[in-house]
Amino acid sequence: MSEPSERKTIPIQDINEASKCAGSEPYALMVLGDSMMPEFEEGEIIVVEPSGLVKDGSYVVAYVNDEYIFRQIVKRDDGWMLKPVNPLYENIPVDDLDVAKGVVIMKKKPGRRSEQKRYI
Repeated sequence: MSEPSERKTIPIQDINEASKCAGSEPYALMVLGDSMMPEFEEGEIIVVEPSGLVKDGSYVVAYVNDEYIFRQIVKRDDGWMLKPVNPLYENIPVDDLDVAKGVVIMKKKPGRRSEQKRYI
């Protein structure tokens, strides 16, 4: 197996710029890295709903360890974890759902109108 590519995080300034939209307006981000492959490929666009309902299995943008990351949130017996789809990356245990700052509601490949998938 190959080593995972260097972990890329979403710069805080980009999230802060996006959040200057009216409080709960959806915003778009580009997927960087391979931690969410094969479900989300690098370069795809995800649409994030800041006030979306977070539940077991949701794909979320979360704020943990002083950075924003894109992961799936999964319920465990002792709490929650942020799980990458790619098994080469580690799970991140979290105490509660407060780390989730938005729920992914859609993904799309740039320039391909017909290639999109909704998550709600």
